[in-house]
Amino acid sequence: MFALSGIVALILVGVAGGVVLRNLGRSQAFREAKNITVVTGKELVEPRLTNGVLSGDSRSLLRLESVVFAVLHDPIVRVKIWDTEGRIVYSDVPELIDQTFELDPDVQRAFSEGEVTVLPVDTSLPQNRFEREMRDLIQVTLPLQTPHGDELLFQAFLRSDSILTDARTLWRPFLPVLGLALLALALLQIPLACRLARQVSRAQREQERLLSRAIESGDLERRRIAADLHDGPVQQFASLATTLAARAEMVNGHEPSSAVAFREAAEQARVGIRSLRSTLVSAYPPSLGTGSLASAVTDLTVPLRESGIRCFLDIPESLHLPPSTDALLFRVAQEAVRNIVAHSGAEEAYVRVWRLDRSVVIEIRDDGVGFQVEQRERARSEGHLGLDLLRDLARDAHGTLSIDSEPGGGTSIRLEVPT
Repeated sequence: MFALSGIVALILVGVAGGVVLRNLGRSQAFREAKNITVVTGKELVEPRLTNGVLSGDSRSLLRLESVVFAVLHDPIVRVKIWDTEGRIVYSDVPELIDQTFELDPDVQRAFSEGEVTVLPVDTSLPQNRFEREMRDLIQVTLPLQTPHGDELLFQAFLRSDSILTDARTLWRPFLPVLGLALLALALLQIPLACRLARQVSRAQREQERLLSRAIESGDLERRRIAADLHDGPVQQFASLATTLAARAEMVNGHEPSSAVAFREAAEQARVGIRSLRSTLVSAYPPSLGTGSLASAVTDLTVPLRESGIRCFLDIPESLHLPPSTDALLFRVAQEAVRNIVAHSGAEEAYVRVWRLDRSVVIEIRDDGVGFQVEQRERARSEGHLGLDLLRDLARDAHGTLSIDSEPGGGTSIRLEVPT
């Protein structure tokens, strides 16, 4: 993508460079056309402008015509000379001589401001009717003066195609240089892009390896803690509960009050055992390791029952899934159960797992208080990211996690993941 985007950028630069070169060539060609007209008018025509030309003297016009016809070659195809009243005092078209026309604003500007103008020829004007068969002309107008100070305008008509041919001659030699430079830059980018891609891929693989090791280390550490709790405190509490129950039976006959105390202590020990076993299931469900998702989720729902929430399970015992899928389904159920116990105020909860085409679906519903979007955004801002993390895990597994809830309508969490 880096190489392709670089090549596209270079193509755009090349096109833009070509346009800039063409415009520079056109500008330079028009400047050359203006210079040609200025030299022709100032150096050749102006010295021949006498009072005889203004009065229509034939000899004066012939002397001027000899110069004009000498310059009437490509790109100049027509010449007109105007006075300040709009009268054409000379043209290479005899029919126009001594005719008066209304001066257009650009010609008037050339008179008033004394500047050279370059414009397309408007063949709709009557003074330009003889140029209608000549396509794509431009007119260059510049002010001149007679020896007695009378102001005149010299107007030369030039072929646009000749000027543009000159423009192409100016800018086309630069195109190969621009193209070769951009090609060299593109060829230089390709190995750099390949090297960058290899480095990114290597870094990504290293990141995935470190993440995998971190997950494995976390699993190993949870297993170790679960084993230590199971072999240590759980067994000690179990032994204590058995001892207290036995002592209650021993003193039941002659010390009823002591027997009641021993029984209550034994029950408290059993509560502690159940709490520890619930913690063990949360940390590392042993039944999940054997491939039985139903058993693991059943163990997971113990806190629901202890909180007085009726729980209904519909998980096929014959459901066999990859370990990664089992773990993902278990994590979704675990987060949902935690939220039900902590926040829902529900009376009933439902956990259902089933196959759907080539996917497996788990849905956890409750009839609790539900929540609004604003509440969830506030919980996210306070650092409660459990559901967001589950959504990321689902996306990594090419699955979808949906959460539906409304105040007073309970909450439904549904995960669909391909198998």
